[in-house]
Amino acid sequence: MTLASEIAASRDAILARVASAAVASGRAAGSVALVAVSKQQPDDRIDAMLATGQRLFGENRVQEAQARWTHRRARFGDLRLRLIGPLQSNKAADAVALFDAIDSLDRSKLAAAIAHAAQKHGRCPELLVQVNTGEEPQKAGVIPAEADAFIAAARRDYGLPVAGLMCIPPVDEEPAMHFALLAKIAARNGLTELSMGMSHDFETAIRFGATQIRVGSALFGHRG
Repeated sequence: MTLASEIAASRDAILARVASAAVASGRAAGSVALVAVSKQQPDDRIDAMLATGQRLFGENRVQEAQARWTHRRARFGDLRLRLIGPLQSNKAADAVALFDAIDSLDRSKLAAAIAHAAQKHGRCPELLVQVNTGEEPQKAGVIPAEADAFIAAARRDYGLPVAGLMCIPPVDEEPAMHFALLAKIAARNGLTELSMGMSHDFETAIRFGATQIRVGSALFGHRG
């Protein structure tokens, strides 16, 4: 099997599982977006994924994404990039210029930096607030008890178009309760986008209302 056919088969299999999980949850088969997590992937795998028609990609680092995608943007006008990793405030301007969405808004200093960059560039990416549902000290994100106030401040004080929420559950806990918590916070704040679920748990996330799932190794295969 060639790399191109391997990548295409992996994507088809994931899309079939996504559609099945959505339908089982009483939702339309195409209601969940597949974000291909392309961080650290080599060029041949990126190009093979693009050849399947995949246009939505997630990256963890601004500088790495700039190197990977700036030249490809000219060839793929419908390309959509999401920043799914932590963002330093001093990289906000570069992130606003490159990404169609930033999924890791989690503090006032960053909100101010994004608002300033958006005004300068005349555009603002879609924004998701990252919620640290497990309250893990090593992880970025607003803790659940502070999420409502932060969402309100991002909208009121900085004029930011917060569209939804993102979370990464603790690896050693059942993800369902974290997905349920994120959905509850989103509902009471009138937010419709939920980025939750990865290669190992996206079907559970879809059951709890995910509108976007982030899949890396299950799509691209293991490097090496």
